[in-house]
Amino acid sequence: MIIVPIKEGENIERALKKFKRKFEKTGAVRELRSRKTFAKPSEKKRIAKQKAIYVQHLRLMDEQ
Repeated sequence: MIIVPIKEGENIERALKKFKRKFEKTGAVRELRSRKTFAKPSEKKRIAKQKAIYVQHLRLMDEQ
């Protein structure tokens, strides 16, 4: 359960923004989307490998 403490006189938009940020950090939406469809273990490995290659490429480009 997400609890967002609100100070006296605090803007409701600011409290909503805090709630959204906390909700994003929990990863609930990401997990729901991943559970929506089945991915084979080999497919998960392939995607993880592609992501690692991409991140490594970005780091190399950043160093140059």
